[in-house]
Amino acid sequence: MAADVETSGFATATEGATASAAAPQWRFFGAVVADVRRIGAHVVRLTLTGNDLGGFGFAGNDQRIKLLLPHEDDHLGSGPQQLLRSTGPWSTCYRALPDGRRPYLRTYTVRAARPERAELDLDVVLHDEHAGPASRWAARAVPGDPVVLLGPDRQGRGRAWGCEWAPPPTARTLLLAGDETAVPAVCAILEALDPGSRSVTVLLEVPTTADVQTLAAADAVAVRWLPRDGCAHGGRLVPAVHAALADLGIASALPGQDPEDVDVDRAVLWDVPEHDGAAGCYAWLAGEAGMVKHLRRSLVRDHGVPRDAVAFMGYWRRGRAEY
Repeated sequence: MAADVETSGFATATEGATASAAAPQWRFFGAVVADVRRIGAHVVRLTLTGNDLGGFGFAGNDQRIKLLLPHEDDHLGSGPQQLLRSTGPWSTCYRALPDGRRPYLRTYTVRAARPERAELDLDVVLHDEHAGPASRWAARAVPGDPVVLLGPDRQGRGRAWGCEWAPPPTARTLLLAGDETAVPAVCAILEALDPGSRSVTVLLEVPTTADVQTLAAADAVAVRWLPRDGCAHGGRLVPAVHAALADLGIASALPGQDPEDVDVDRAVLWDVPEHDGAAGCYAWLAGEAGMVKHLRRSLVRDHGVPRDAVAFMGYWRRGRAEY
């Protein structure tokens, strides 16, 4: 995830996880910006490092963390630094801060991690308009800048570590589709994916041709980049998903189920159902909430993909700095 947004689905997946001895605790970590590199016209890669990250629970795949960003008038970053020194449950400490010092929370995907060096990379989308605090911060970040993030305190796998990618082993066809905010998660997933005999199709819509990245994936994985280059958001991805499903032979002769409606202007669009493995196709959709809602409805209703075979995540909502 690389959107400048707040995603309450993250809290649900982590704080609501079943407690067990193996589950991590979530805490604040201090770090500094070690490197800043543009990797596309609208994307900057920030490498964070610091001794504190030696205890960070790297999980791989589409692992989500949160950045804590100070308000514009908090020039010294006193809010994040106070939380870094706090004890007790992170959410309690966060909510205890007064409004003027409570930092912005923004959710991002760990693009890559090097635990042996206590480093992690975050890819941040820089918005041309309606830039929020994270986009503004990333655009002017320089090596040495301090930053505080929220994440698990031990390594592991699964939703308790903020990871949603969990296709059933019986799924013979995998479809991953998203916009530019989903690119970091998809890249991390594919770098660790052994497709085996499965068919894997990846569709990624990005703002311009200059945002297309070199993606490390197995030869059997079909990756298609879809630069908008002035088209409306979703204007390239939506028809490409329909075409891919037709090419894969995923279509229903009978009407599929009509999924429950979600008001994406009032609620977070986020669901990763427990899959029973009955369906041959597993879809992972992420990006702008309105577009993801449309894609999910089309897969379930028009193509007959079972609802429990579609993981969908609204990373951000058009016209809103927070979601």
